[in-house]
Amino acid sequence: MVLYWILLPIVWVIWHVLWRIRVYGRENLIRGRGFVIAPNHISDLDPVFVAISVFTFHRMCILAKEELFHNWFIGWFLRNMGAVPIARGKGDTNTVGQVTEQVSKGRGLLIFPEGTRTKDGKIGVIKSGAFVVAGQAGVDMIPCRIIYGTKDGRQHLFCRVKVCFGEPIPAEELKIEDPRHSMSELRALKNRLRGCWEELYEQNKF
Repeated sequence: MVLYWILLPIVWVIWHVLWRIRVYGRENLIRGRGFVIAPNHISDLDPVFVAISVFTFHRMCILAKEELFHNWFIGWFLRNMGAVPIARGKGDTNTVGQVTEQVSKGRGLLIFPEGTRTKDGKIGVIKSGAFVVAGQAGVDMIPCRIIYGTKDGRQHLFCRVKVCFGEPIPAEELKIEDPRHSMSELRALKNRLRGCWEELYEQNKF
């Protein structure tokens, strides 16, 4: 944890030098209780952009694909920033369960609902994991849109970046009470999040 406190300000300075970052909707961030931040996913650097935009010394949990941890240095850095490896597409219920428990106890979680980066900078297929965690943990979900100021919408060195936080989706609206309706309710939640992302983009695009 001490190393995190040292790394966070250093990374904040470096990232603001290399990219001209602007943060919008910071007032929508939740303090003092658990939450799930749900951003779109374009670049491998997205988790760092969001983490330094939140800039809290209460270290968030960041779900990241296990492949990123194969490099010892990147794995070391990610773990110190709060990242937890997850095996995508393998039903990693143990990790999901552990993270859900931590969020229910007041820890913030950063998870990318698309599950992977989109190659064209557009919104991809939204998966169910983020909604399941938020619903079971009983916490709000904060939509987040990352916008890169480039022609192709992708991240480039020295490009301008906007990290935009939307109004939270309340916890009570994320909990699925009747399993028989889970698919239709999840579909509605995914469409709602997509709508939030599109609205954030229209409000803040370059």
